[in-house]
Amino acid sequence: MRSRFDGKRLLKRSPDTKSPPSGSPNFGLLAGVCTLLLVGMLFGASLWVLAGIAAGILVFVNSRLARIWSDSVIATRNTGDVERKMGSRIDVEIKLTNRSRLPVVWVLVEDLLPRQALIFNPPALAIEGTRVQVVMLWGGQTKTLSYEITCNRRGYYQIGPTVLETGDLMGLYRRYRVGTTPQYVTVLPSIVPLSTYEIGSRRPIGEIRMRENVMDDPTRLRGIRRWQPGDPMRSVHWAATARTGTLHSKIYEPSSIAGATLVLDLHADTNPIKHEPVRTDLAITTAASIAHALHDAGEPFGLATNGRDAADRIRSEGWVGDYRVRDEVTAAASMQSESDRLRPILQPASRGPVALREMTGTFARLERTDGLTLAELLTESESQISSETTVLIILQMCPPESLAAILGLARRGWAVAVIINTHDINDYSAIAGPMIAGRIPTFHLASADLIADVCRQTMLR
Repeated sequence: MRSRFDGKRLLKRSPDTKSPPSGSPNFGLLAGVCTLLLVGMLFGASLWVLAGIAAGILVFVNSRLARIWSDSVIATRNTGDVERKMGSRIDVEIKLTNRSRLPVVWVLVEDLLPRQALIFNPPALAIEGTRVQVVMLWGGQTKTLSYEITCNRRGYYQIGPTVLETGDLMGLYRRYRVGTTPQYVTVLPSIVPLSTYEIGSRRPIGEIRMRENVMDDPTRLRGIRRWQPGDPMRSVHWAATARTGTLHSKIYEPSSIAGATLVLDLHADTNPIKHEPVRTDLAITTAASIAHALHDAGEPFGLATNGRDAADRIRSEGWVGDYRVRDEVTAAASMQSESDRLRPILQPASRGPVALREMTGTFARLERTDGLTLAELLTESESQISSETTVLIILQMCPPESLAAILGLARRGWAVAVIINTHDINDYSAIAGPMIAGRIPTFHLASADLIADVCRQTMLR
């Protein structure tokens, strides 16, 4: 089943606002005011009563002022969801408007970004400008917070939401709320043109010339030879026979179609964190490049992966309610870090630009997961993989259960090829040995420079 994400889901928050804890300014100040009034009335100290009244008025005014400031400032994001290529720049602009006639002395504005997009060097999203700013707004005034994002890595990123923080002048009250809903940026993987593609499926009569004569392709004439007993009459070359007076037969090249179903292993155990994000991005770039090459050749291409679609991690795209604790705002604005999704992402083999666009978007959002292993993925998706295409598996590590699943797939009649995504030639040899013994073509993907030639050579069939 193909995974779909509904981008309009909203997080429904309870309308009941959490009451402040016992240690909050509301409780402490109220207790102090009551104590002053009680002491003043018991001992007849009018000064204490006046002090209590003044303190009560001060608390009420500051509380009211913090609420008015928080409700008066609105934020508007001028950009929506976008899809960009690697290296592209995105301009983010947020307008802040004070709807009331009273000035807002200070408001702290912060546009949140996911931590994963900022921790590497260079970061996945490079920021130019400031996304955190303290501003003062006069009545009816509008100011703009703007910065620029450079997309350095493929992925699916949440930009925002914008968090607004304000409070009274004495620091007795703080108000936090979400000013704008976030936008989502899809950064597409880079595409490397392949020098050639020579992985054929088990279906005969196609575009790829095979090394073994499984079935002759009558559309690809290789030459002629003298007729031999057992040659069918339909292969007789009558022009050569008439010219020489001796029977001659046509010789055809065996061929196969070049379609492929890309099986991408993104399980966390077989894609170690120490190799991230280089190896995962390398595998996805390779898969995307192969899909584009097959599309340009008019061949079918499909996808099966145990990875997680980053859109599944979205908790919501809009929030309601008044957040009084900053942790609540951050939690509401975050994307899920874990997923219990155990269904593979499948895209049936097909042709055309629509299928290519959908697959490229899926490649952009894929992440590692701790759900299905490669062996479980092959078992789950075997019935939905087209038998007319080669099962082209891209993996980093191959534990015994995965190796058994791959060999079993080949023994059951599937055309299987494996791209081993590892830098060390010794690791490649250890994984490729049993597969070569099982007559499964293997390819070594050591670095990004080898993507163009990764599918250039294939084993004899």
